[in-house]
This record gives sequence, C-alpha cells and structure tokens, in this order.
Amino acid sequence: MAGNSFGTLFKLTTFGESHAAAIGGIIDGCPAGLQLDLDKVQVELDRRKPGQSNITTQRKESDQVVFLSGIFEGKTTGTPIAFQILNEDQKSKDYSHLKYAYRPSHADYVYQEKYGHRDYRGGGRASARETACRVVGGAVAQQFLAHYGIKINSYVQQVGSIKLNKNYRELNFEETFKNKVRCPESTVAQEMIRHIEQVKKEGDTIGGIIQCVIQGSPVGLGEPVFDKLHAELAKAMMSINAVKGFEFGSGFSAAEMRGSEHNDIFESTNKGIKTKTNFSGGIQGGISNGEDIYFRLAFKPIATLMQKQQSVNDQGEEVELEGKGRHDPCVVPRAVPIVSAMAALVMADFLLRNQSAKL
Repeated sequence: MAGNSFGTLFKLTTFGESHAAAIGGIIDGCPAGLQLDLDKVQVELDRRKPGQSNITTQRKESDQVVFLSGIFEGKTTGTPIAFQILNEDQKSKDYSHLKYAYRPSHADYVYQEKYGHRDYRGGGRASARETACRVVGGAVAQQFLAHYGIKINSYVQQVGSIKLNKNYRELNFEETFKNKVRCPESTVAQEMIRHIEQVKKEGDTIGGIIQCVIQGSPVGLGEPVFDKLHAELAKAMMSINAVKGFEFGSGFSAAEMRGSEHNDIFESTNKGIKTKTNFSGGIQGGISNGEDIYFRLAFKPIATLMQKQQSVNDQGEEVELEGKGRHDPCVVPRAVPIVSAMAALVMADFLLRNQSAKL
C-alpha cells in the first residue's frame, strides 16, 4: 500500500490499524534544536481521543504517545522522530458480522477489490483512528511554527443546519475547547450539542463544517505551479476521513461576485503592503501574501448508523446490517485538532522549502 507519507521536507509517515497492537509514525525533516513541550503534544491528542463526552464514540483509549527516537534532553536532534500509541480498548468481536459484508458508504468493498484482502475490524487502515498519528506530527509542527509567529486555530462552525454566523475576527479562540462540541460561541455550542444528542437517540448521524484560520504567515510560502499553497492545503484536508468539501477565502461565494467586488486592493501601511479586503484567503497565485489564511471543510455524516440498512456481501447476496460497537454520531468535535494538525504540517513543510527560494 502506497501513500502513507505526507510532506516533502517536513514529512510524516504513519502506520497501524484501528485494531492492531498500536499505531504510530515517523516525523522526518524536523530541524535539530527545537525545544519540544511533550505535554502540549499530549494536550492535542487528548482533544482528539475517543470517549471524552456523550457526543463522541465511547471507545476508551488513553492515547498516550511514546516517543522512541529523535529527541534528546528535550530537544529534537534532527534525526527521525519515531513515536507510537497503543490500542488499548479493542473490541474486534463488534465487527465479526462484517467479515463478508460491505457497509454502505465505507471502504470495505473498494479495499477488498483493490487488495483482495482486508482488515474488517473497525475498517483497519481506513479507520479514522489513524488520524491520531497526524495529530502528533501536527503538534510537533505547530511548535516549530511558533518560532516564526505562526498560529493555527480551528473550530466547529456548523453542525447540520445549526450555524455560527460570525466572522472569525469576532471570536475568542480561547473559548473553543471550553465545550464538548468545540464551537467558540457558547450559545450556539449548546444548540449544536442538543442537536447531536437528538440525532444520536435516533440511531442516526449528522455532518458539519470546521473553519481553520492561520495567522502570522509570512509572504512567500507556496510554489506557483503544481504545489500551490492552497492546493497542498486542499490535499491535506481532503485526506482526512469524512471530508467532502474544501474552500478557502471567498470559496464558492466568489462565483456570485463581480471582479470589482472581489479584488483585494493593495494599500501601503506602517506594517508594509497589505490588502483592504481578504477574499483571496491569504493566498494569491498559490503563494501566501501575509494576510490571514482561512478555509472551511465540510464533513459528511458518519456512515455507521445504529439502525438497519440494506447492503450486499462478497457473494453479491443481499444482507441487512445494523451498526455495532462505538461510533461518533458527529465527527466534527474530534476532528478540530486533526484539521489544525494537517494545516501545521503543510505550513512547516513550505516554511522549510521556502528557505531555498532565494539568497
């Protein structure tokens, strides 16, 4: 299986399956001498881990990361940083009924056809359990970015039809993790929570939208042809389980605007050249322009339902399936740190790549 690595200079490779003994990864290319706060890495993992509230899966994993190499006396050595996270709460029997059946909207069928063999326990490599490794890599990347004044904040903007109708500039990002749905506006957060709880009672699931904001980016990150900054961000975000849509800056709303409305006019300020508006989302010509970079991701409803659905097995026979085990009724609360992690990996990679752009 190819495609288990992400990045060019700052690279993350992950391994493991949902019900294997462990998951883990290798971070390659992180510069030497970075003072790492391992507690901050664990905080990010704790924000993603299962079992943290009644609106997430009840699988119980401590998700304690153990670093195996690349760190000495609290600093990175420049060598590969290897880490692992044990799978402690495996209940493979919950998936025995899926050995020959294909769950609707899951990867079961395509994995079987592509590889001729699949790990049906929790989806194996296709499980979102793998994203815990991305959070570790991204947490290290965020500490690297902090040295350059780059900050990344993600939050839940929408659950189903319930929306947070405020510009990110009006929000206090410190409020994001003070509630279990990860929305920085408490009143809207409570509406979202009640909606998820009701959907869960019905044995159903619901989707949502996460917004990410990157602040403090310098001018010049991104390569202008195939490796545009927004193209790499799109690839990173679309690689996250359950993501069905990505837009940055004005996104799809730009299709309804005129150029005279949409153009970001340059102006000279005491902080240098800036733009009066930011419909470009901080990226022009595939390269960062120094303004805030912001984008949104749409997540589908999780495909595993606690109600009966029709499907077929590997013999093409009709079967009836009903979800068992522990599953999220809405994925977006736990996906917030994953989005920030993938954004950090992209930004760290381009920051290193940009060092060779000119003398």
